[in-house]
Amino acid sequence: MSRLFCKQICAWVLCGFLLVVASACASRKPSWHFEHLKQYREVSDKGWWYAIFRINWPEDTRVSMHTDVCLAHQVLSPILNDQKDNLPLWRFHRRAARDQAGHQFSFIFYASPETADQIFNSLSTNSLLAEMLDTGVIVQISCDDTSIITKPNIEDTSDPSWSPEIQKSWPYFIMGVSQMWLTSITELAENNPCEQSPSSLQQMLAFYQSIDEALKELWQEEGRHSLLHHLNAIFGYEPVKLNKGDILFQF
Repeated sequence: MSRLFCKQICAWVLCGFLLVVASACASRKPSWHFEHLKQYREVSDKGWWYAIFRINWPEDTRVSMHTDVCLAHQVLSPILNDQKDNLPLWRFHRRAARDQAGHQFSFIFYASPETADQIFNSLSTNSLLAEMLDTGVIVQISCDDTSIITKPNIEDTSDPSWSPEIQKSWPYFIMGVSQMWLTSITELAENNPCEQSPSSLQQMLAFYQSIDEALKELWQEEGRHSLLHHLNAIFGYEPVKLNKGDILFQF
């Protein structure tokens, strides 16, 4: 066997080996997987549910945003603690406008119908909510029908005008914001306790009005750096495009 022929055979073998290695690398799955996102897209036994509290807002009066704070801390925080293992995603939504919806505070969560039933049952038997309804502080409480899952996908409660990437990722962002807001309420309440426990609903709401004022001060004094600056930093300090007439901060 000539040396030239041996060299040709070795070259062929080497080329074949490299092709096998390249093929294996090309077909190998990447080592990083977003299983915590994937699993919620694949399962169909969970969905989004709403509990909406419509709060009284008489004409010619200031909106009582502190009622949201009271509901979050006194009613929903204990539920979140009890159901934390069953709530992969949740958030608060606040709105107040002089329209048909008016002032509403919403608890929105992603869970099984069984978990939603437990949460809605807890709300229906809550004595503070019952008193708020009886005294007219809350006008109406609406909870979703759990007999059918109408919003099974992660993106189903995001703004449909957003890109698919933002629709699917935004629920994780707003849950973190909601958790931060609720934790701030808890810290303020513990660090600024009432001289004596509130003996009436009016006293409790007055206490949470003071907490709401403290929250506003935290936002005004520290929100720029702690929230807006660091959100901008995560996205590489790129500027945000604004349309004419856009309002960044309102109410």
